[in-house]
This record gives sequence, C-alpha cells and structure tokens, in this order.
Amino acid sequence: MNVPVWLWLVTVIGLAAVICLDFYLISRNPRDPSLKECTAWIACYVTLAVLFGLGVFAFAGVEYGGEFFAGWITEYSLSVDNLFVFVIIMSSFAVPREYRQKVLSIGIVIALLMRGVFILVGYEAITRFHWLFYVFGAFLVYTAWKLMAHKGEEEEFEENAMLRLAKRFLPATEQYEGARITTRVDGRRMVTPMLIVMVAIGTTDLLFALDSIPAIFGLTQQPYLVFTANAFALMGLRQLFFLIGGLLDKLVYLSVGLAVVLGFIGLKLVMEALHHDGVAWAPVIPILVSLAVIVGTLAVTTAASLWKVRHDRKKEPAEV
Repeated sequence: MNVPVWLWLVTVIGLAAVICLDFYLISRNPRDPSLKECTAWIACYVTLAVLFGLGVFAFAGVEYGGEFFAGWITEYSLSVDNLFVFVIIMSSFAVPREYRQKVLSIGIVIALLMRGVFILVGYEAITRFHWLFYVFGAFLVYTAWKLMAHKGEEEEFEENAMLRLAKRFLPATEQYEGARITTRVDGRRMVTPMLIVMVAIGTTDLLFALDSIPAIFGLTQQPYLVFTANAFALMGLRQLFFLIGGLLDKLVYLSVGLAVVLGFIGLKLVMEALHHDGVAWAPVIPILVSLAVIVGTLAVTTAASLWKVRHDRKKEPAEV
C-alpha cells in the first residue's frame, strides 16, 4: 500500500482539526457531559471511522479495508478495557468532575503523539527483523493468558517511571487551580495536580500500547492503517469514558473476549512468520476471517456479559 505524502498530510491535518475543535468546545464550557452529548459525539466519531474505512475499501481494496476495520475494532475494544484504569486514576488524583474532559483530552493527545513514534519504530523494526513476529506473537499469547488468569480481579493503578520523574522534578501544588496546569505561589512558578494527572493518563495509555500496537501489527503491516486505526480509537475515548463509566462493571466477560482476540492475533502472527520461513503446514489467515473472529468474539462476550448481569439481578430478591 503506497500512501503518498500528501495523503499523510491531509489525514494528520484532518485528525488534528477534529481534535482541536473537540478541545476548544471543552475549554469553552468545562463541565460533566450529559449522556445525550456523549452519545452524539461517539456516534460522530464512529461514523467518521466507518466512512474512512469505506473509503479505504473503495480506493485501496477489500484487503486493506478489512485490515483497517479489524485494527480499529481491536484497538477500540482494548481502549474500553483501559477505561477501568482511567477511572481509578481520576479517583486517585481526585480530579474535579467538571475538568475530567480536559484531562482526558490532553492525555489522549499525548498518547497519540507518543504512539505515532512507537508505530514508526515498530514498523521499521518488523521490516528489518522479521523474527520479531515470533516475539510479538508470543507476547500477545502471554498477554492473553494473563488476562484469562486474572479475569474478575480489580484493576490497580501503579505509578510508572515517567510519572515518578514528573512528580520528582516538577514542583506541584497540593490543590487544583481550576483547569490551570501551572500557577505562581510566592513568586515561584509551580505546576498543579492537573498536569500530573495528564501525564498519568498519557503515559499509562502508552503502556497499554505495549499490547495494542503488536496486536494491530498482527492484522496489518501498513503504518498508515495502524496510525489511523489508533487515532480513531483514541479520539472517541473521552466520550466513551463518561458514557460507559457506569456500565463497565456490566462487561464482566470483556477481559475473556479480549484474551481470545489477543491470543488469536498472537497465533496468527506466529503462523504467518512460520509460513514466511517456508513451513508448508502453517496457514496464512485471511484478514476477513480475522475480522469475523474479532467481531464475533466481542459480540458474544458482550451479549454474555449483559445476560449474566441480568440473570444475577433476577436472583438477588430470592437470596434476600
């Protein structure tokens, strides 16, 4: 897939314009968004992603169109799982509800910029060292095993190295100063907890990329599709935080579904690496089959989660 420079520029400028508009609307009227507003924004972002995917279908073919949709759905699903930790971070830093949108938006922009670098490095690495597909595949299978082994356990937030460095070298106030990230105390410039929590969101999301980036490289090796799939998944994450914040506990089998998806992609990577190395029995799994497995798995686990929650609620009165 030969993507010209002008298309890269148009895509990046277009995505930046949407993000800037979103951020402007947040800064203009900071508040806790309504359910209706979040639903409208998510519908808008999903529509943009679907239209973009259909454009890839039309101009690049079924193969690349399928790769975009498979990558986008996988990244979006992994982002939903990440929201568990984002909720914990917001609670740990006691972020005022009216400023949580701004924190998420800036944190997501930081994550997108850092993921751009991560994608570039990852692409250069896999094109030079094909054996990395074995490493990526094994890592995804291991991640899937960890998700299955720890299913049902509560997520915990642990400070990463970048966050510890930020807290160590940036003098911060104890209190929030509205939505400001810096303030002056006794003539000394200091940062507020707002900046620290933004670093926490951005760097934590980057750590999540350790499994999401290899996962999408298992579906497509096209950096343009990898970047755009990640961008569309992250762009709707802020609204998703507020929309399903109260529904996260209902997705009881989400980690199981994600484990199946990551395990499948990991095995797909290993099979393709073996096929590349001349192993005749190793199949190459078509992207449309991968898309069907991903969508089917997530649909089944979501339906099963909702059924279990409804079934447990029906049993509660009888147990009282």
